[in-house]
Amino acid sequence: MCGIAGMVSLGSTPDLDVLLRMMGQLVHRGPDGCGYFRDEHAALGHTRLAIIDTAGGAQPLCNEDGNLWVSFNGEIFNYVELREELRGHGHTFRTASDTEVIVHAWEQWGAECFRRFNGQWALALWDRRERRLILSRDRLGVRPLYLVRSPGAVRFASEVKALFADPSVTREFDPAGLDQVLTYWSTVAPQTVFQGVEQLKPGHYAVLDDKGFRAAPYWTVGFPARGEPGPDIHESAEALREKLVEAARLRFLRSDVPVGAYLSGGLDSSITAALVARYTDAPLHTFSLRFSSEEFDEGRYQKEMTAVLGTQHRDIVVGPADIAGIFPEVIRHTEAPILRAAPAPLFLLSKLVRDDGYKVVVTGEGADEVFGGYDIFREARVRQFWASDPDSAKRARAAELLYPWMVRSPGRTPAFARSFFGRNLDPADPALSHRPRWDSTAVLKGMLANPTQAGTDPAGLVDAMPAESKDWDLLGRGQWLEMTTLLPGYILASQGDRMLMANSVEGRFPFLDANVVEFANALPARHKLFGLEEKYVVKRAFADVVPKSILRRPKQPYRAPDAASLFAAGTPEWFDAVTSEAAVRAAGVFKPEMVARLIAKGVRTGGENMTNTDSMRIMAVVSTQLTHATFIAETPSGAELPDIQVAVDLTRDDSKGAPRE
Repeated sequence: MCGIAGMVSLGSTPDLDVLLRMMGQLVHRGPDGCGYFRDEHAALGHTRLAIIDTAGGAQPLCNEDGNLWVSFNGEIFNYVELREELRGHGHTFRTASDTEVIVHAWEQWGAECFRRFNGQWALALWDRRERRLILSRDRLGVRPLYLVRSPGAVRFASEVKALFADPSVTREFDPAGLDQVLTYWSTVAPQTVFQGVEQLKPGHYAVLDDKGFRAAPYWTVGFPARGEPGPDIHESAEALREKLVEAARLRFLRSDVPVGAYLSGGLDSSITAALVARYTDAPLHTFSLRFSSEEFDEGRYQKEMTAVLGTQHRDIVVGPADIAGIFPEVIRHTEAPILRAAPAPLFLLSKLVRDDGYKVVVTGEGADEVFGGYDIFREARVRQFWASDPDSAKRARAAELLYPWMVRSPGRTPAFARSFFGRNLDPADPALSHRPRWDSTAVLKGMLANPTQAGTDPAGLVDAMPAESKDWDLLGRGQWLEMTTLLPGYILASQGDRMLMANSVEGRFPFLDANVVEFANALPARHKLFGLEEKYVVKRAFADVVPKSILRRPKQPYRAPDAASLFAAGTPEWFDAVTSEAAVRAAGVFKPEMVARLIAKGVRTGGENMTNTDSMRIMAVVSTQLTHATFIAETPSGAELPDIQVAVDLTRDDSKGAPRE
């Protein structure tokens, strides 16, 4: 894990001062060292979090003749096997790092190499001989990669703040990006909330050369057609167990520094921690997040699992005041508005991990998306059942089965449940699973000072679905939408990479292993969602490694106190400055009078008993205002760079042009 930054201009020499400022914005991603490469057209920068080959894996790194250079953020977990294969093709290696595998894999296979990688990455390759830049991002978007383009030139970085260190880059909101956040909870790649700033799509690579800039997929999400015969559930469970055990082993053992594990008390993190404990000899250290409010706390399940595993365990208890106090710092790292406070406690959890001396943790992230675990998929199944006979009072009551973990669950307000979930019951709608979420979130756009006309699918996702999706099961279509929107845009970004790397911690996700994902996507829907039982095959595969109390407990997604956190103990010191009428007018996003009424309501009630919509409104306003204050009103300030290692600088008179040994 690291930070990467750079620039390529086919018509001029990159500015070293700008590159160093960009790298200074990424020191939190790589505090263990930094380096750069520069020639007459390209500059690659790197800030390093040393995990594999800590002594010899410094970057940027090159091939034998110094023609091909790479700056890489992430891990290639099958690098040992790839290195042996490449040696068989005649390639030689100077380091034991996974990074060096990348340059030789590109030499050997070109763009086909990305399909061979099993890992999580964002990378930039510069081919000096061909004057060609190659950018690539992992299949599901675990690692971020942003860019700003102009004719014949590209600037790229792991985070937007690094791009904004270049004074030539415009800092403005993009209404289209904000519109997407206020619909899907995040932007959808390549869109961001900033004008002119793109993100490379997950599963894509891009090339800049004399022919221009172009991007293409090397991998896509796909599912089997309805009715295709699938394997027996017992066969599926056995195969899944084998693949996930290997995925967990790779992520725990392929590291030259100690690896810990998150333990939420839910099924997914319990499985990953149990697999590490059972199938490796390494001592297991686990870390958990707890809440002072019983509504959100899963402490009793965490305690039970740590007792079963015998782990060395630490936890942190988070209350509303903790969330309010660090929220500006959280937004500095999300670099985008968020509609939930959930990233804030995860920021504090990763800080606990780092303070305990760990740089790497494995987590259960991704299981819900890959194996149909979310209530949104159960909700779609209920709505599909209801849609086949919309006048049936008996079918309408099925909505009361949803969200049993919520204090104000639909089952407690059946009339509301039938009204809310009974809208837009079109069984032919490819987005049947997501309409309730999109519609309820899009209500927030009523606060916009200049409302857009994009409707409730601003990225046109339904039209962008693959042609073959018409043959997929309802679950497959819902999974495609979730893997395109919330997973890369929010779960792996705002709650994942950003909160971990804010404290220089790498997250590893066995459920997002390439082989596990390919296997899961090929399964029939009934193996993932059996009736209304989610993650059916996962439970069958690992029934012996977690207690029955965790295996059979109702699904409870990770949540945190939202808007109530900002008012529970009085508003925090920073609050008035970013939500004042002058600040709201300066940002130009929301109607000041509506914001004033909303804030007054929160202050008056102390944030208690707010509707879900009002809570989202407040979070949207506050996080957007903080985003404006941090990235647009002011230039982000960077940190001091550690000792800079110059790999090669061919623009300097004293450079010998040889690769660093």
